[in-house]
Amino acid sequence: MAQEPRIDVEINARTVESSLTPEQVQRIASALGDPGVWFAAPPVRTGEAARPDFVWELVADKPHLGHVATGRAGVYLAEGHSALTRPLIFADGFNYGPSDLNSMWRHFNAPYEKGVPGLLDQLRALGIDVVLLGFDQRQTYIQANAGVAVTCVQRVLAERRGDSPLIVGGVSLGGLITRYALARMESERMDHQTDKYFSYDTPHLGAWIPLVLQQLAYLHEALQPRHDGAGQAELIRSPAAQQVLWGWVESESYSGQVTASSPLRKDFLDDLRRVGWFPMRPYKLGLANGTGDGLGPDLKPGTPVLDLGEGPLRLVARIQPDMGELRNVGAIGFGAPVWTSATSYVAAFDGAPGGTLDAFGRAADAMGLPIQDRFRGTCFVPSVSAIALARDPREWHADLYADLRELPKDETFLDAFCCDTGNHPHGAVSKALVEWFVEQLAGW
Repeated sequence: MAQEPRIDVEINARTVESSLTPEQVQRIASALGDPGVWFAAPPVRTGEAARPDFVWELVADKPHLGHVATGRAGVYLAEGHSALTRPLIFADGFNYGPSDLNSMWRHFNAPYEKGVPGLLDQLRALGIDVVLLGFDQRQTYIQANAGVAVTCVQRVLAERRGDSPLIVGGVSLGGLITRYALARMESERMDHQTDKYFSYDTPHLGAWIPLVLQQLAYLHEALQPRHDGAGQAELIRSPAAQQVLWGWVESESYSGQVTASSPLRKDFLDDLRRVGWFPMRPYKLGLANGTGDGLGPDLKPGTPVLDLGEGPLRLVARIQPDMGELRNVGAIGFGAPVWTSATSYVAAFDGAPGGTLDAFGRAADAMGLPIQDRFRGTCFVPSVSAIALARDPREWHADLYADLRELPKDETFLDAFCCDTGNHPHGAVSKALVEWFVEQLAGW
């Protein structure tokens, strides 16, 4: 029987603060960098954004746990269209705060090759009307934002001219939101009229943020609380993070299992199964920002990445070790450690093939620490997760490095998928992915 992945923290006193002098507390807080929400991606400000033909304010069709989510959609008609005719809904993904539709347009329409139009312009040249779907709280419950997606589908159907079926999907968490929305509509016998679903580097089995960096975000917040906005760990503690992260910790001092540490993940997976797991009607496409050859970034498990050893303060954070018992992932101390963290039976997620997140890079920049370029980005959405490998999301880590190039059809929940030519940043636009996606839709 497999051992449960867990984390164990040792503190010399009841809390880190109580074992330190005020001067030492301030020294650690300063070393951890400026306040701000860790792991939140900044909006794309460079490049031009098309002006939407219409903007819709949207309210979820039903609440989730009493929360009624809201959002908006920007409608960008295809060349020669005066109304929605062949609609594609593209939902935004995991981040903190409200979606920025202009930023989303700039990102997904950025040129990936000289002289070639961006993805969204290619879609519109095919006669496809693009509907960018954003959410006012990207970090809230997946089911809540799925209610906004349901409303968007219904609005598209009401505004559509003709009877062309819909294409519906999203990037990152947007792929999970629309997956749940379409499955729920089918379970409630609501006709979504969608014949293609797509997910763009979506964490179908789960996503990964290094556990030690989650802990450091909590620690920073405890030592230097925010009084004028969200704290450093606000994105980590959010409902969406708890629902999607394969490993999650609730505080800098948490010891225990990491895959079952939040009931929100179990509840979401149970809810997803209740509505059908995946929508049945659409042909399901998946795009992965990671490779399919089983080769991940060159990140040796256990390697120190952040190492502040100047003066009396020592702060170390390491690449996730590969399994083992009580493998050190981080420590802070003045001479003797006052806080240490170790994992047991946790797989080497950081170096797995997949879409990457510059989590260590952002942490190093916040702390003003040097970091090698190869350590900046670690796996965020493993390729096996983005292509929806047919595994239980609670027990799939043994397949992280699987070769997906000759995968049997019944080994994925999708109908077709494409992996990238390298392990690129999560949500990145590349020639390989765009050409495959456009080809899949060209004959529609």
